[in-house]
Amino acid sequence: MPTRIGRFSIKQELGRGSIGVVYLAHDPIIDRDVALKTFRNRMSLVEKKQYEQQFINEARAAGRLAHSNIVTIYEATSEGDWTYIAMEYLQGRELSKMMNGGHRFTPDDVASISWKIADALEHAHKNGVIHRDIKPANIFLVTDHQPKIVDFGIARAPNRVPGANQKAEEPYTLFHDNILGTPNYMSPEQALGLSVDVRTDIYSLGAVMYEMLTFRKPFHAVDTDKLLQQIAFKAAPEPHMIEGDVPTWLSHIVSKAMSKKPEKRYQTAEEMALDIKRHLTRTRREHERVPKTERAEQSANAPEFEKSRLFWPICGVLVAASIVAYSMWLR
Repeated sequence: MPTRIGRFSIKQELGRGSIGVVYLAHDPIIDRDVALKTFRNRMSLVEKKQYEQQFINEARAAGRLAHSNIVTIYEATSEGDWTYIAMEYLQGRELSKMMNGGHRFTPDDVASISWKIADALEHAHKNGVIHRDIKPANIFLVTDHQPKIVDFGIARAPNRVPGANQKAEEPYTLFHDNILGTPNYMSPEQALGLSVDVRTDIYSLGAVMYEMLTFRKPFHAVDTDKLLQQIAFKAAPEPHMIEGDVPTWLSHIVSKAMSKKPEKRYQTAEEMALDIKRHLTRTRREHERVPKTERAEQSANAPEFEKSRLFWPICGVLVAASIVAYSMWLR
């Protein structure tokens, strides 16, 4: 492990992939910890150029965004043998690792996390950035399940470096016949190799919500081509049909987001975020009213021995009140 990259002192390794390593580093100038994303130098010049372009594209895409639910990029540069991105150090876990570890989210959790992601996507879209690879591995959950969208490596942005050709070795991300994205979460238009717009991110968010609610991916196939065919032409069962505790309103939001035809989806991430938040707020208000009803029912259905605890004190109060009243009458 290196002790220094550029001006950053390396503290520890946070993660490692097939092409790169992420380190926890310290910036001595600003006196803060950062996550330093690098790629390994053991590659050909062609590969190095390719990944340098991807790093630049990620920095340019995320660097033009400022949102509490999007990772903050501080700096991207090449220095000596190193090419790196210095970004916000996030303490938490990737959504993918949480789900793979068996963590189960309540429908309210899913709705709360998802509307924040949708709001972040709206911010990105308004700034001309389409992520194109929304998936659990690219959603990081920090304190209190606050989500952060990460990895804008294949995002489409106005300032993207042209002609950056990715290869199939890239972890988690499929590049198959010029298709960019991750198979299980890509939109039908991505699966067909068509041009995409902001609605492709909306579909992908719907697919992520689907898995969080049902504990399964929308489509399953061992063969990649068959999986792409399912994504392009087959409709997945609605989440509430798989898991009975999923509210129908949340299930319908997911299904709308995952419509095969882009024109039938939410047309903006803002529209989706508002729909989720409106229903979530209404549901929480209903939950707040439930305890009062339950208390009334519990009182009405209380065991006789509990009711008897109240009987004699109440009788004593009534008798005392009667004696006082009678004494006053005698006067």
